[in-house]
Amino acid sequence: MRIATLGATFVIAMSSPVAADPPPPESKFASAIQPFVENYCIECHGDDDPKGDRSFESLAAVISDDEVLVDYQDMLDQLNLSEMPPPEADQPNDQQRRIAIDALTDVIQQYHASRVETSNRSVIRRLNAREYRNTIRDLLDLDITIFDPTTRFPRDQRVEHLDNIGENLVTSSHLLTAYLNAAEQVIERAFYPLEKPPARTWSFRDSFRQQPEIDNVHRTSNRFKHMTLYDVVGADKPEGAYGPILAFAEGVPHDGVYEIRLRAEAVNRNHPYDHAFIGTDRDQPFRLGIVPGDATVGDLHLPQPIEPLLAELELADEPKWYTVRVPLDRGYTPRFTFRNGLMDSRNLWGKLVKKYPNMFPKGINGIVELRRNAIVHGKLPQIRIHEIEITGPILAQWPTQSQRVLFGDDFQRLAAGETIDEGTVRDHFRRFASLAYRRQASDAEVDRIMQMVEVRQRAGRSQVNAIADGFKTILCSPHFLFLDETSSDDGEPLSQHALASRISYFLWASMPDEKLRRLADEGKLSGDDAIRNQVRRLLGDPKSDAFVRGFLDSWLALNELGSAPPDRDTFRDFYRHDLGAAMRQETQMFFRHQLAENLPVENFIDSDFTFVNPALAALYGMQSPAEQSFALTAISDKRRGGLLGQASVLTVSANGIDTSPVVRGVWMLENFLGTPPSPPPPDVEPLDPDTRGAKTIRDQLSKHRDVATCYDCHRKIDPLGFALENYDPIGKWRNAYARNAKIDPSGELPDGKPFQDIRDLKRILLTRKSQFTRSMATKMLAYANGRLTVPGDRPDIEKIASSAKGTRDLVEAVVLSQPFRTK
Repeated sequence: MRIATLGATFVIAMSSPVAADPPPPESKFASAIQPFVENYCIECHGDDDPKGDRSFESLAAVISDDEVLVDYQDMLDQLNLSEMPPPEADQPNDQQRRIAIDALTDVIQQYHASRVETSNRSVIRRLNAREYRNTIRDLLDLDITIFDPTTRFPRDQRVEHLDNIGENLVTSSHLLTAYLNAAEQVIERAFYPLEKPPARTWSFRDSFRQQPEIDNVHRTSNRFKHMTLYDVVGADKPEGAYGPILAFAEGVPHDGVYEIRLRAEAVNRNHPYDHAFIGTDRDQPFRLGIVPGDATVGDLHLPQPIEPLLAELELADEPKWYTVRVPLDRGYTPRFTFRNGLMDSRNLWGKLVKKYPNMFPKGINGIVELRRNAIVHGKLPQIRIHEIEITGPILAQWPTQSQRVLFGDDFQRLAAGETIDEGTVRDHFRRFASLAYRRQASDAEVDRIMQMVEVRQRAGRSQVNAIADGFKTILCSPHFLFLDETSSDDGEPLSQHALASRISYFLWASMPDEKLRRLADEGKLSGDDAIRNQVRRLLGDPKSDAFVRGFLDSWLALNELGSAPPDRDTFRDFYRHDLGAAMRQETQMFFRHQLAENLPVENFIDSDFTFVNPALAALYGMQSPAEQSFALTAISDKRRGGLLGQASVLTVSANGIDTSPVVRGVWMLENFLGTPPSPPPPDVEPLDPDTRGAKTIRDQLSKHRDVATCYDCHRKIDPLGFALENYDPIGKWRNAYARNAKIDPSGELPDGKPFQDIRDLKRILLTRKSQFTRSMATKMLAYANGRLTVPGDRPDIEKIASSAKGTRDLVEAVVLSQPFRTK
């Protein structure tokens, strides 16, 4: 196993005892495999122009390495799926197929039994960006709602949508510099200020300028006496989407929690205009959101890269006082948003005046005058904020919990300028380093930190600042930045602390907590029951949301949701209702429910429930939940059950303009069924994925399949893609394309099984749930281990998949598997 660290590379030879030689498999090959291959495979897969570039004419009688193993395993998989031989070829009878399957299985099992997998020489991996953020949060008890120390990190490379594969998490000089900068930021935030910052109150009652376009109107219409919000934040050219306090543009002076009191009201909720024209819902209260803003990044009335929703309030139709507490970092100012407001007010001003000419003065032209008259004379839905008070920082304790993590009860003495003896300093470094390294820090490691502090003090640094530098050193250590996944001995299980880290980074994307560390310290993290109990405990903690998000991004490619934004003119609701976030949340809540209730894995193929909010319910044509939030909702329409009916999956597998049967078919093979097609030959003209000419898409693909080198792959890809054609690029059901060309979602799978639509296809897939479960288990094992699976993992994957009836069962089986606990 090769270990990449800062400034050095070490090689650890790993060896394992090899089992006794297995019985020779040549007899199985000669009696069952070779005759079957000659009768049913060579016609397409001979040495002369083999289809799919796979020739079995010279298939080895003995599996000698993984390259030969892949041939045997692929052949076995295709026979199990009944996808080979293809329907138009001569077919074996059931007995012949079963004899070949049994023989292939025996030979493969003999190969696995004869050796221990040693070909996977994985790099011990560093923390990726999301793991680094979460670890900093938990190590130092820091609020990272706004704070992100990884902004200067190079983007983590993904392979098969996985962002935690050790081989791809390379270390560069740029990253080393970024680690130093991050450590500076983290310790600056956790260690300082040394004196308790006083709470202050800022009050704002007028002069509510917002942005130049609407300020010109508000100057005379309301003299800036109140802040007015019109647009939602998803508007293309927002006007009144963000309400900044420009008089407080410099933001708060200290990190912390701040109390915000505001007097606000919902205005014109029951407006006199056509509902469809305006787009807001008269039956729903207006929702006011609070997001952070940084004037050094850009204009406060425009979107910014970091603007999490800090709080949300439902407003009454008359002015009332509201109070919330939100985290704000130094330099950030609160901004106010209209969560369910208008969409693209800039275009609405003129349309309103023209649609309702009798409600406005005559002879109005030009965007400036149209805007003025729409605002002054109109009854547009809006939020008004009359007064704002900000108080803080509000500290729950002093010293802060972060300061106590670093220097315990001695922090106040250190901050007061007292000289702290060397033994006390050493004890604090040892304790913090042990937390950061996820194991007990050695005397030699603590010595090096103490030596660095001494050097800094000799250079003129005060003791307090030199000690802060010592903590920065710990955060720059390879023992913090890299996961210790070494075995206690070659071929033996992972050490207790390494296993604790592997479990916690799998399920929390963060460091082990005190309970998990204590079990590792006491050597009690070894039995299956002990490990299973910890898995269930970690899954029950809110921090396991990191697993839900991270695994779904890796498994279903949800990290790419939004990378091809839907067309704004065609899919306005996507931006009005922030459907991208809602889609992601539906799938996350669905997966979380599967985990919590240990529901059957086949629910991912088809289910009778999902989670929707009103916006998603409208997209799906379902009854809306009573509240604005998400609710568990029963499904009677079989078009929507399971992942294949969820808008997140249907949007991420579209191109933003329209749909492509090829793109969605490939997505299903790669992510849903775990059988990715071969890449297209370089000499084949690519098919344009834009199907706006969908009237002829079947003809296009039919002609494409006439090319011999394309046929094998497209007969697998195209039917799956056509089954999803009834869903538009954001997952709404349709029966025809834009030009009224009727959609034909029918098809035939490679094994000859026909289907009429997605409902039929899901019924077929349910009969192959073992294939789906194996695919899911393969991806989960790779995500859990931080390495891609190899052929030698196949027996363990089969064991994981066959033992997992429920979703939580699958997670537990992965953690209890031999690859997870030893490699």
